[in-house]
Formats: sequence, C-alpha cells, structure tokens
Amino acid sequence: MITTDPSLWSFVANAGLVVKCVMLLLLITSVFSWTFIFQRAVFLKNAKRAVMHFEDQFWSGADLSKLYEGLSRRNGALQGLESIFYAGFREYTRLNKGANVNPDAIMDGVARAMRIASAKEMDELERRLSFLATVGSTSPYVGLFGTVWGIMTSFQALSAMQQATLSMVAPGISEALIATAMGLFAAIPAVIAYNRFSSDVERLTNIQDTFQEEFSNILYRQSHLQNQHSIQLTDESDEDET
Repeated sequence: MITTDPSLWSFVANAGLVVKCVMLLLLITSVFSWTFIFQRAVFLKNAKRAVMHFEDQFWSGADLSKLYEGLSRRNGALQGLESIFYAGFREYTRLNKGANVNPDAIMDGVARAMRIASAKEMDELERRLSFLATVGSTSPYVGLFGTVWGIMTSFQALSAMQQATLSMVAPGISEALIATAMGLFAAIPAVIAYNRFSSDVERLTNIQDTFQEEFSNILYRQSHLQNQHSIQLTDESDEDET
C-alpha cells in the first residue's frame, strides 16, 4: 500500500516486515546505548572526584596507618586509588609482621596486591565500553541492511507494474532510508561516548599506575629503614651479650 501522507510515522508504519524489525532492533539498541552512556558518565565523574579526594588525603601528610584504618571501616565501598592503596598497605602490614622478612620480598608482595586491585578497578572502569564500541561500529551496517532490503522489495513490487512513476518509487525508498538514519542515530552518540569514556579511562589508568609507583617507593624506603633499624638493634644486642 502506497501512502500519500509524507509524515515520518507513515513511512515507518508502511515499511516491510524486515525493515520494521531492523528499525525496532536499532531503537532498542539506541535505548540501551543511551542508558549506558548516562550510567558511565555518572560513574566516571564520581571516579574522577574520588581520585582527586584521595590524592588530597594521601599527599596531605596524613599518617598512612590512620588512613588505612579509616578505609578499612568502609572496605566494601572503596574504589579507584582507595582500593589500590588499601590492598597494597594491607599486604605490606601482613608481610611486615613476619620475622627477618626481606624488604624486596615484601615489595614484591605489595606490587602483586596492587596490580590485582588495579586490574579489578580497570574492569569496572571499562564496563559497557565494549557494548558502545559494538553499537558504534555495527549500527550503520544494520541500518544499511534495512535500507537495501527495503529498496529491493520496492523495486520488486514495481517490476510487476507496466508504468512506474516517481510518486510510486519515492515512498518505498523513503521508508527504506529511515533504517539507515536510525542506524546513524544509534551509532554516532555511541562512538562519541566511547571515545570520550576511553580517554577518561586512560587518564584514570595513568593516574593509578603513577600512584602505584609512588606508593611503592614510599613503602620501599620505609621497609628498608625498618630493616636497617632491626639490624642495628640485633648488632647492639649481640654486643651487649659479648
């Protein structure tokens, strides 16, 4: 049925079954995409705020033990640098309780603990990004498939007529092109959001890597000072015995 009503809804309503299915798929994909875009935007904004807040606490000269105790009271709600610091300092405290522990062995354990915590944080930061990348790369092709299918069926219907005019061809082509438009509508925001979020994740990852190196250096110096102090006490004890 060819309609003379040029409204957008009439083109959608009069499209073929396959084209309608493509449009519905793209509409659902677009809804999910926008939902994840808003979720990721809020999450990454909070993550950046949490990083800045913890860095201010850490570099303010606060006692690391007190900072660790404060984080331990809300262990289940830690994120970003808080989680990495907590994992590293917990491992450092645990290994430091052993007698005659090599400082290098302590730092190896601390580095492993922080890498594991950092990997978990990376998984959380990159969540849903693969979906946005998939939407951005495949939606135009899905829309193009709907367009090709719609144009193909329109010309098949016209082939049975003896005389074809522009007014007979245009509605079918317009219906088909809507699928391509919907594909682009789903893809463009997803691509923009993916690039923006990927940049934010990379920036947060660099901050986490830098923090791990700086924190490791602090613990390394502290561990060696404690080791030297322990050796001095041992030597003094041996001298007193002699």
